Amino acid sequence: MKLTVVGCSGSFPSADSACSSYLVEAEGFRLLLDLGNGALGELQKYCGLYDIDAVALSHLHPDHCIDMCAYFVARYYRHEGGRCPQLPVFGPTGTEHRLTTAYDDTPTERSMSEVFAFHTLVPDRPFAVGPFLVTAHRVVHPVETYGFRVEHRGRVLCYSGDTGRCDSLTELARGADLFLCEASFTDGKEDLPEVHINGREAGECAQRAGAERLVLTHIPPWTDAQVNLSDAKAAFDGPVELARPGAVYEI
Repeated sequence: MKLTVVGCSGSFPSADSACSSYLVEAEGFRLLLDLGNGALGELQKYCGLYDIDAVALSHLHPDHCIDMCAYFVARYYRHEGGRCPQLPVFGPTGTEHRLTTAYDDTPTERSMSEVFAFHTLVPDRPFAVGPFLVTAHRVVHPVETYGFRVEHRGRVLCYSGDTGRCDSLTELARGADLFLCEASFTDGKEDLPEVHINGREAGECAQRAGAERLVLTHIPPWTDAQVNLSDAKAAFDGPVELARPGAVYEI
């Protein structure tokens, strides 16, 4: 698998990065994990606008999904070659209604379903999409949220989504070749255990899970990323680094 970081800023775009979006590729298939604020523009640096084969949304907060509204426009009003065919979109309960409402369309019109084929995620039930086997694990966050475990030919990529402290995060990352984990908060500064975790907690989770490599993501502009990096390195024996836009990982 090939992972490209499209955007990795937490909560809102930074001066240097769009919000959460990650491109996963194998055997010519492109799976997009999340499409937050500003990510659609950045995505076009790494692939064609119409080259995505499926999208999986971890949850429905704007910094993870709102650019799906812009992507709808691009696919619905495409002139060259006519309207785009339906693109599989996997997301939490109510994804179609939420995105349609955000676009300010009438939910009964169902225009989004003309270019997006919506599928509701089922916790812990693996599903095949292209060459990937994907399992959505429910994690702790104020809204229905999932972390994704993406498997291909014996290799495992795990993406935490947004999560507070929970045992399911450890199970999600069990034996991962690469664990892409949020680290929104700073140890000793914020303590909202059902909202986000910090760098130390991300490192501890990777250590418990026996992950091979840890990449910290979803760090908001107000958080000192270097502090979180140091805290994670103190808790995890393997390699740790900060996600950055355009970074590519071979898994």
